[in-house]
Amino acid sequence: MSEPSANYNKSGFINNLMQFFSESRKWIVAVLFAIIVYLVYQLVTKSSTTSTIEYDTNLIEQQIKNVGKLVVTEGHFAEVITYKDQKKYLLDIISFEKKALVVVNAEVTVSFDLSKISYDIDAQNKTLTIKFIPKEEIKIYPDYKYYDVQSTKLNDFTAEDYNKINKTVRANLAKKIEKSSLKTNAKNRLVSELSNMLLLTKSMGWKLQYDGEVINSESDFAEKVKG
Repeated sequence: MSEPSANYNKSGFINNLMQFFSESRKWIVAVLFAIIVYLVYQLVTKSSTTSTIEYDTNLIEQQIKNVGKLVVTEGHFAEVITYKDQKKYLLDIISFEKKALVVVNAEVTVSFDLSKISYDIDAQNKTLTIKFIPKEEIKIYPDYKYYDVQSTKLNDFTAEDYNKINKTVRANLAKKIEKSSLKTNAKNRLVSELSNMLLLTKSMGWKLQYDGEVINSESDFAEKVKG
């Protein structure tokens, strides 16, 4: 009678052991499944975040390329001068004068080469920092016309005279340009171009900085550039 009892005990033990392993396997499978789901989620999330950062960075770089062109504002100015020069001989008893009426029509350009903009993109902190904006370049293209030219062989016009006339004309034109609205108009165009970067960064939830400060509006840009 003892053998059937022993066999029964062995069978029960084996059944319990198999049931234990069966339950354990379920827990192991559940844990493994949870780990796999977590890893997949992390992988997908990280991949999505990386793709978003790369996409945003590419958009900003493309916008900077679009802005990076030559912004030119043109103006027209006129200048009239009377040039005179005398040479005296025999203790200033005899003098020979030369003179000319010079009429100058000049085309003037004020330009900003925005391809020279220097910037830094901090993708992790979603910040675009403009480090350098080029200064304006003023170019004068004068057209000279000479009237009522008077001279003698003892005091004729030379290259030195023309250089003096050119220097005087350019100095006078520079003063007129400063008093005119040409430079202001050029800077307005500059601000308008730069504001495209501000619009893009704001639409993407990024921050735009220049000269150590956050730029929140076009007027902030205007204050920095025109100041």
